[in-house]
Amino acid sequence: MSSKPVLIAQISDLHIKPPGALAYGRVDTAKALERCVAAINGFEPAPDFVVISGDLVDTPSVEEYDHLKRLLAPLRVPFAGIPGNHDSRAWMRAAFPAAPYVHATGPLDQKIEVNGLDLLLLDSSVAGKPHGMLEPSTLQWLDATLAAADRPALLFLHHPPFKGGIWHMDRQDLFNAAELAAIVRRHPRVRLIGCGHVHRAMLTSFAGIPVTLCPAPNHAVDLDLGQLREPSFKVEPPAFHLHTWFPGPDFGQLVTHQVPIGQFDGPHPFFGPDGKLL
Repeated sequence: MSSKPVLIAQISDLHIKPPGALAYGRVDTAKALERCVAAINGFEPAPDFVVISGDLVDTPSVEEYDHLKRLLAPLRVPFAGIPGNHDSRAWMRAAFPAAPYVHATGPLDQKIEVNGLDLLLLDSSVAGKPHGMLEPSTLQWLDATLAAADRPALLFLHHPPFKGGIWHMDRQDLFNAAELAAIVRRHPRVRLIGCGHVHRAMLTSFAGIPVTLCPAPNHAVDLDLGQLREPSFKVEPPAFHLHTWFPGPDFGQLVTHQVPIGQFDGPHPFFGPDGKLL
C-alpha cells in the first residue's frame, strides 16, 4: 500500500448533447467538459482515478454517448462512470463495455481498487424516472462486498440520500435512503459517500459519515431554498471534487477539496528570497 495520499477526482452531470447542440438551448456542455478534462490533466500531482457520478449524457442517445467518448478520449487518468437519471443503462454498457460491471444485466454497479482504497460505484438510476432507487441486487452486493474486506471504501452514486432544501430536486432524490443507511452503519470502513444530481456542492452527514454533492462543469441548479421560482439553473463557476485519502489508522483520513475549473492568476509566493513576507 502506498504511503502517499490517494487522489480521486469526481466529476458529475456532464449532460453531453449531440455535437453542436446546447443544453436547454443555452449551455455548451461539450466545451465545459473539454475545460474540465484539461483541468484534470493539468493538475499536479495527477489524480489516481476519476469517478463520473451520473448524467453523462442528456437525452440519452447513442449519438450522445459517441460524442461523450470522443470528449473523454484526451483524459489521461483512468475513469469509470455510473448512470444518472439522464442515462441509459443499455447504451452506457455498450459505450463502455470494458468497465468492471458486477452484474451481467441490470444495475451498472462496479468495484474498483485504487492503491488500497475501494471505490464502490452504485447505480441508483430508475428507467424513465428522475428519482433514484438502489435495487435489491445492488444493496445485497454492497453489503456483501463491504463485509468481505477491511480496507477503506468510498461509495459513489448519482442521487443524494438526503434532502438539500431545493424543493424540485428534493422530490427526486434517493427514495430508499434508509436501506442504504442501514448497510453503511454496519460497515465502518465506509469513509465517504459522493453524489451528484444537483449540479452544486453540498456537504452533510448521513448514517454517521460525510456525504458530499459534486458541482458540475457546466451549470448549477438555482439555489432556491424558499420555493420562490420555477425549476431553474444558473451558469455559475464550474468545479470538480478531489477526494484525498491519507493512509493511516482507523481507515485513514479523507479530505475533499473543491477545485475550480479555469485559468486563474497565480500561484504567487508569499515570501521573497530573503524569507520575508512579500
